[in-house]
Amino acid sequence: MSGLIGARIPRLEDGALLVGKGRFVDDIARPGVWHAAFVRSPHPHAAIRRIGAHDALALPGVHAVLALDDLAPVLAKRRMLRHSNSGAPLDRYWSFALADGEVSYVGEAIAIVLADNRYVAEDAAAKVQVDYDVLSSVSDCRSAVEPTAPAVRRELNTNIAASYKVAYGDAEAAFAKAAHVFHEELWQHRGGAHPIEGRGILAEWHDDTMTVWASTQKAHDLFQSLTALLDFDESRLRVATPDVGGGFGPKLCVYAEDIAVVAAAKLLKRSIKWIEDRREHFTNAAQERDQYWSLDIAAGADGKLLGIRGRLIHDLGAYALQDVNIPYNSASMMSGPYVLPALSVEVIVAATNKTPVSSVRGAGYPQAAFAMERLMDRLARELRLDRAEVRRRNLIPPEKMPYTKPLKARSGASMCYDSGDYPASQAQVLQAAGWQDFPQRQAAARRERRYLGIGLAHGIKGTGRGPFESGLVRVSNTGRVSVFTGAAAIGQGLRTALAQICAGELGLRAQDITVVPGDTGGVSLGLGAFASRQTVTAGSSVLLAARAVADKAKKLASHVLEAAEHDLELVDGEVRVIGASQLSIKLSELARILKGAPGYGFPADIDPGLDANVNWRTDALAYANACHVAEVEVDPDTGGVKLLNYVALQDSGTLINPLMVDGQVRGGVAHGIGNAVLEWMGYDEVGQPVTTTFADYLLPSATEVPAIATLYKETPSPLNPLGAKGAGEVSTIPTAAAVISAIEDALQPFGVRIAQTPVMPHKLVELIANGVKS
Repeated sequence: MSGLIGARIPRLEDGALLVGKGRFVDDIARPGVWHAAFVRSPHPHAAIRRIGAHDALALPGVHAVLALDDLAPVLAKRRMLRHSNSGAPLDRYWSFALADGEVSYVGEAIAIVLADNRYVAEDAAAKVQVDYDVLSSVSDCRSAVEPTAPAVRRELNTNIAASYKVAYGDAEAAFAKAAHVFHEELWQHRGGAHPIEGRGILAEWHDDTMTVWASTQKAHDLFQSLTALLDFDESRLRVATPDVGGGFGPKLCVYAEDIAVVAAAKLLKRSIKWIEDRREHFTNAAQERDQYWSLDIAAGADGKLLGIRGRLIHDLGAYALQDVNIPYNSASMMSGPYVLPALSVEVIVAATNKTPVSSVRGAGYPQAAFAMERLMDRLARELRLDRAEVRRRNLIPPEKMPYTKPLKARSGASMCYDSGDYPASQAQVLQAAGWQDFPQRQAAARRERRYLGIGLAHGIKGTGRGPFESGLVRVSNTGRVSVFTGAAAIGQGLRTALAQICAGELGLRAQDITVVPGDTGGVSLGLGAFASRQTVTAGSSVLLAARAVADKAKKLASHVLEAAEHDLELVDGEVRVIGASQLSIKLSELARILKGAPGYGFPADIDPGLDANVNWRTDALAYANACHVAEVEVDPDTGGVKLLNYVALQDSGTLINPLMVDGQVRGGVAHGIGNAVLEWMGYDEVGQPVTTTFADYLLPSATEVPAIATLYKETPSPLNPLGAKGAGEVSTIPTAAAVISAIEDALQPFGVRIAQTPVMPHKLVELIANGVKS
């Protein structure tokens, strides 16, 4: 492995961003561009009788008001049909390019308004008159599955989009022989992603060709969707990502706004831009959860797990934005790092008249961890055992790694934990957090009427999801080295990581490499950013492509320098004879030779071009793990929670850049703190959103996030040439469980039991008032 792997190189992206030279979608100016705003539903469910645009079109600067029927001439399909791998018949749950005679949630786009600027477009959208016939709606997914529930849309004869069982082992036998059986009802409420930059798209029309600039995590998926839904000639369409101000999951989806903007641009042959505002993000960008769990846990007299059974009801929202993977992730990964002999969970996916649900940082794994860790805390309490001890007795021992679970991943591959040492991870984090000494600190604080608590939780994340990612490494005849990939740079430092990997193989500095991610004009294939996958997949592709380029450079140089390939090295942009650096040839000269010239040849056993393209393939996941300890103080009078200390241990295999991983871990913990105690996406009983500003929906800030101590174990994955596992999501997964455990521990004297996330101050005050004081 190259000497740059593991180096704490400052992010190459940050220089431009820190001085305001980032280039985001809204920074791209094109002459004559029209700006879009959307007419959106104020109702959770209604039929559309008529759309009146006369008053809107009368405003100066307004060019068009287009509904679905107006866009139909350029649409191959009115509905955004996508392939489903889940086996669920989702055809009637995919969304429309614009509302098709009916709206199913507040914010659903009905018409697109085009004007000279966004201000005029918004004013015009407010003047569009829509005649609605308001229909019954359903907001709670538990109610939605009842036979008497109103249909989320009139076309549906059931709100149950999918139902299945995730099971292995003999759960009934496990419960029959159990010494202990306990029951828990858990609720994990909705939250959003809220990147600093919302969604945005610019459809640039020029000479019957379209360039789409989008703030997306999956440029190639958007490209494929546009070609399918708008019947584009692929040679006349390019999708590219400029700088992206965060993604966290929702930007991996293709939305109605994306299709409507590009369709309008194609129909009218004009360039059109739309930038999401914050309220639109609250009402229209994908959210994650609700989930309601009803669970039983069975254990032996020694506290060892025997089985878990129960039911999970998952809120889909009004539509499926992509394949419905989150509830399967939650149910199948519930056992986390523990030996669980039997599992039987019935999963019900229910549509509701609320914003569609898809992935937000963790994609179902945080819910699994919260459910499992709540059960482990319950088991420890009932058996009067230390919470860490109950976990230690049940963690998968290192000698059983790799550990294969009797379940399949969505790819069809076995769920096999490839590497890790979970007991050692727990022991290391407990020592760093002072777990053994905490009871003395807690007792001393209680004598001062201060309520401290400590919590522990584990998390597992399957990372590096395949089946491939692209990596093209090219040396130009100027000596410049470029990396092209379908992976997406969304603020996580992708350019730096790939530059490090490539530079190490070519004997260059990371800053000598130009990385071009997420551009269909650069590489024809790519999958993008999701599932903590890009270091594993794109990193492996770039590593192997850079090695191939290095080998080709040595092969050609051996002819030119008349030296054996094994006597050559790549240093500072040239190939040298080891020990005789005066005998060298620059990469630029080698690239020039391999470009070819009419009538002049080069060695017959070398292909043209100093470049290599690799689409590294994988179906298996590399499983990262985390173990966290949170220490909190709770004010029982106000329900206020203050995080005092936080220790996060993570095993992401080989760390390409530990400095960037530190940032990923701390950001993930901050996101998890929001999930635990702050972020509440509220709806009333009919589906009206009630938290649509940051005055109502609280994000973690510097005052809520404590100093976070980061620790690492590095057990390399045997599944990829880097030995890497993903780092961006696994730190979010145990956070809410650890924080809630700590809060409950602090409030032991009040008999508080917590079964939901987030838990807000007013809820804690209620729980304290209703608790059984000791």
